[in-house]
Amino acid sequence: MSAYYRIAVDGFSSCGKSTLARQIAEVLGAVYIDSGAMYRAATLLAIQNNCIRDWHLDTGCFMPVIQRATIEFRTTDNHLLLNEKDVEKEIRSPEVADHVSEVASHGFIREIMVQMQRSYSEKSPVVMDGRDIGTHVFPDAEVKIFLTAEPRIRAERRYQELQEQSVNISFDEVFENVKKRDEKDQNRSVAPLRKADDAIEINNSYLSRSEQLEQALEIVHKKIGDVL
Repeated sequence: MSAYYRIAVDGFSSCGKSTLARQIAEVLGAVYIDSGAMYRAATLLAIQNNCIRDWHLDTGCFMPVIQRATIEFRTTDNHLLLNEKDVEKEIRSPEVADHVSEVASHGFIREIMVQMQRSYSEKSPVVMDGRDIGTHVFPDAEVKIFLTAEPRIRAERRYQELQEQSVNISFDEVFENVKKRDEKDQNRSVAPLRKADDAIEINNSYLSRSEQLEQALEIVHKKIGDVL
């Protein structure tokens, strides 16, 4: 067990996990780790190296590529660096979103990512968000939060984000992507998305960000208030 506390924020795509986890980390002075961004970086790497063919990952092509890669977060702005290049914008593209569940479903990739993720908690308290943080990466995390929201509301949020980034895509395409991600995430054979037995759920369909943060911090203080 780590000497530092671990806060796991899991949930469905486009639920605002990253926003909440980042806010919690900022309030507590902990390190924020965006695990989803790490898998998106791996997916971007696969696309860049033509290792995705007919919607399937060519593992023979990709294994030596991912083993040579470096994936890290820049401390000044928390942007993700892939092989020392800032790829924060590229990893949020619809193309990456379409393929990330396929890439993340492969055991050897998840093993590499989990090793990286666990190493962070050995150096400082961490708040980490993703799909399997409380069930697989940190099954003994001191705090586990599971975020959920109605699929259409999640699609509306994601569509708004993409519009602000001038990405040319329709709402129907975004909605279909959200539904496909849900199905893939819940039914993949390796570390599928599910709520940990001891996780506390927050449905943020109709919550503001401040209301959501207030609920989350209340959960944190009930669980580990004595060590903060």
